[in-house]
Amino acid sequence: MRAARLIKMVLLLQSRPAMTAAELAQELEVSERTVTRDAQALSEAGVPVYAERGRTGGYRLVGGYRTRLTGLARGEAEALFLSGVPGALREMGLEDVASAARLKVSAALLPALRDAPRAAAQRFHLDAPAWFREPEVPRLLAVVADAVWDDRCVSVRYARGDEEVARELEPYGLVLKAGVWYLCARVADAGVFRTYRIDRFVAVKVLKDRFSRDESFDLPGFWDAQAERFARSILRAEVVVRLSAAGVRALPHAVDPVAARDALARAGEPDARGWVTLTLGVESEDVAHTQLTALGAEAEVVSPASLRARFARDAARLAELYGT
Repeated sequence: MRAARLIKMVLLLQSRPAMTAAELAQELEVSERTVTRDAQALSEAGVPVYAERGRTGGYRLVGGYRTRLTGLARGEAEALFLSGVPGALREMGLEDVASAARLKVSAALLPALRDAPRAAAQRFHLDAPAWFREPEVPRLLAVVADAVWDDRCVSVRYARGDEEVARELEPYGLVLKAGVWYLCARVADAGVFRTYRIDRFVAVKVLKDRFSRDESFDLPGFWDAQAERFARSILRAEVVVRLSAAGVRALPHAVDPVAARDALARAGEPDARGWVTLTLGVESEDVAHTQLTALGAEAEVVSPASLRARFARDAARLAELYGT
């Protein structure tokens, strides 16, 4: 375990000019004291790790030291070939480039690992689009992807309702969510980050100017925050519901997961029958009716009265269909 950690530490220092003890501790998932001991062990073993003192200090490798400890183990080689998403690469126009890269890596592998690409491909496959709908590839996706890779500003026109809006954007990253492509970009004249559906772009022009990336921008973190913010923004109404134990377990699968998590976190203690009363955020009464119908007799709507009446009418119709 420690040997693997020492190798990882050397590779980290090899890939960057310098790293602080805190940065190394976070990457290696150990304490800063352990980082200090590991650096000393590497130095004693002949690896020229140099420690710089002070607030801006850290660790670095002296004299452009390069390790040869870069051979891939079988698990690492198989994981490498899982990192690509064939469908997404094809839609971005990168299939040929990715294929060439995989061939080069395959050729560089030891003979005993040459079957790693096939072993990974036959065991794992990612199909990103949702069920029951044909994914549509935005016609301007490849153009946007080129700009993302090259850090080039773009001038776009996109549909917003019944009008077209023009913007100059700094395209930071692409996200594929349930078969829909999104662009996370910084608006050039406002300096704020926003998210755009690429299938709503009417025109995209790649400009000559390159933009300087904000190195603190974290695409996965930004997307997670945006997705949660969007999910909360559409929950404009509330319903009060009583749920059985089975209903509580099924709730996250029937309604928006963010709404379910918030409601369950605020729920009170179960009553004598084991039922829990909670307030649930919903998009609208119509959406709540559709979602809560999936819970059947494991849920009872308390309010609003209009929604409770709809379920009462549903129950009466079902009783008429199936008998009392």
